[in-house]
Amino acid sequence: MASEPLITASNLTKRYGPHTVVSDVSLSIDRGEIFGVVGESGSGKSTVARMILRLIEPTEGRVTFDGIDVLAASPHELRMLRRRMGIVFQDPYAALNPRMRVRDILAEPFAIHRDAARGPEIDQRLRAMLDEVGLPATALPRYPHEFSGGQRQRINIARALLLRPDFLVLDEPVSALDVSVGAQVINLLRDLQRRHGLTCLFISHSMPLVRYLCDRVAVMQRGQVVEQGDALAICDHPTQTYTQQLIAATPELPALVN
Repeated sequence: MASEPLITASNLTKRYGPHTVVSDVSLSIDRGEIFGVVGESGSGKSTVARMILRLIEPTEGRVTFDGIDVLAASPHELRMLRRRMGIVFQDPYAALNPRMRVRDILAEPFAIHRDAARGPEIDQRLRAMLDEVGLPATALPRYPHEFSGGQRQRINIARALLLRPDFLVLDEPVSALDVSVGAQVINLLRDLQRRHGLTCLFISHSMPLVRYLCDRVAVMQRGQVVEQGDALAICDHPTQTYTQQLIAATPELPALVN
């Protein structure tokens, strides 16, 4: 793993009027690692992820991506940066336009980022990506409502990876799925991360999932990082009462295939 981090977030703060939802959060994500941000609902973890992607503008702080100041980027520079970033949202049902066929959903990134790929080449890339996430090419002409929740999340993952990003945000990608389907999706994500050398930010409320998947973790409570470091060390020997409470709330992980 390279010593130079791909992502550095410094002193991120987000306020909405008098209400502070994230306060002075700093973290760095090394190339090729899975970095976890864990906390209960409302702790600010998804807000941090969206500030890193500049989907939300921070009130204060700085974000660099591969040495580039994300918050100072021009619209053109930001478009080029976002080509290198992807996100898988929490709700596989809401994330897909029900009026669009899977082919059109997957092809959206090519149009948004003005990729030079055309016609047959696009279809070839779509079929290859579906195969990587465990779906057949026959999915392309179908609509989202024809698929299960787990299959829809695989479509979301395929869309996020089509332009081969360097950085992928996974925002509670299995919390809306049942346990067995969620375990399959987690293993798929881990395999894809290793295969492509992805750098990932994994947002979760589950300490066991973070322990299984992540290299390092930041624990958030009420908008602040209360503990940060090696995922195994923090999960096995937490120093903060809040972290201990998170572990006690989800003490076991469903069986996952290694």
